[in-house]
Amino acid sequence: MTTLYTQERGKRSEPTHLSAYRLMWMLVTFDLPVETKKQRAAATKFRQFLLDQGFEMSQLSNYLRLVNGQEQFETHVRRIESNLPERGDVFIFQFTDRQYENIVRFSDQSRRARRKNPDQIALF
Repeated sequence: MTTLYTQERGKRSEPTHLSAYRLMWMLVTFDLPVETKKQRAAATKFRQFLLDQGFEMSQLSNYLRLVNGQEQFETHVRRIESNLPERGDVFIFQFTDRQYENIVRFSDQSRRARRKNPDQIALF
C-alpha cells in the first residue's frame, strides 16, 4: 500500500492510502530520427519535455512516471500528444503498480532484485 501526502497552502494534510491497483505506471518509449541537426534537436527537446513532466529516464528512449489513476494517465497522454516531434514513433504503455512490482530485470548478465516501489509520494 502506498501513502500519498499532499500539501495545501503550506499545510500538510492527512495521509491517503492508495491501492496498488489504482496507481499506474506510464512507460513512454520512442524511436525518433536523429540523422540531421534539426532531428537531433527535436529528439532532445522531446526528452527534456518528458523530464519536465516528471518522467524519469530508464534508458535513452524509455521514460517512466507514476500516476494516480486513469484520469492522470489521460492528462499526460494529451500533454505528450501536444508535444510530439514532427517525425518518429512514440508508444505509451500503462500498467498497474502491482504489475510494475513483478518486472524481471537483468543487468550485466545477472538478475537484479525487484525494484521497490515508492513508499510515499509527495505532491505539491
